[in-house]
Amino acid sequence: MARTKEFDETEILDKAIDLFWFKGYNGASMQDVVDSLGLSRSSIYDTFGDKHKLYISALEQYRKQSAGALINMAKQSSHPLQTIEQLFEMLTNESVNTVCHKGCFMTNSTIELAPHDPEIQKIVKDNMQDIEEAFYLLVKKGQDLGEINQQSDAKALARFLFNTISGLRVAAKSGADKAVYQDIIGVTLAVLR
Repeated sequence: MARTKEFDETEILDKAIDLFWFKGYNGASMQDVVDSLGLSRSSIYDTFGDKHKLYISALEQYRKQSAGALINMAKQSSHPLQTIEQLFEMLTNESVNTVCHKGCFMTNSTIELAPHDPEIQKIVKDNMQDIEEAFYLLVKKGQDLGEINQQSDAKALARFLFNTISGLRVAAKSGADKAVYQDIIGVTLAVLR
């Protein structure tokens, strides 16, 4: 008779996100996985498969949480330019006010694994499309309301915003200070106005 799982898979995946976000895929040993998740190897293998499959599941959960939140913000926003400013402010605070400069889990995965792992590459690409679409909604809404300049194509501006966020996430890994973020964000917002 099969045993009932005595843990919440979502909570376990959140722990896996934290581990892989901090150590990366290659930096996390299977013993690190066991220790961080608080599960036996057999429970991990039975539930998630191997370390790679666990990583995929963790990255997918992260994508749903982060891209999903951005998409909801974009859909609900009645002041798109203000929403974009708030997103950049949140990113700055999150990056500057942390002792551990871990950047963004998705960006880290893009750099570490996407070039040679097709499954990771697909998740990264899908995430990029989700975020671009959220920014497109904000930019288009902002253009319609007259908050964002109409001289540039909304899709091009959405891609520019995605690229800016990605660059800031990489800068976070090096421990960039607040002045760096403020300069980049200032120029980015000037392009939108």
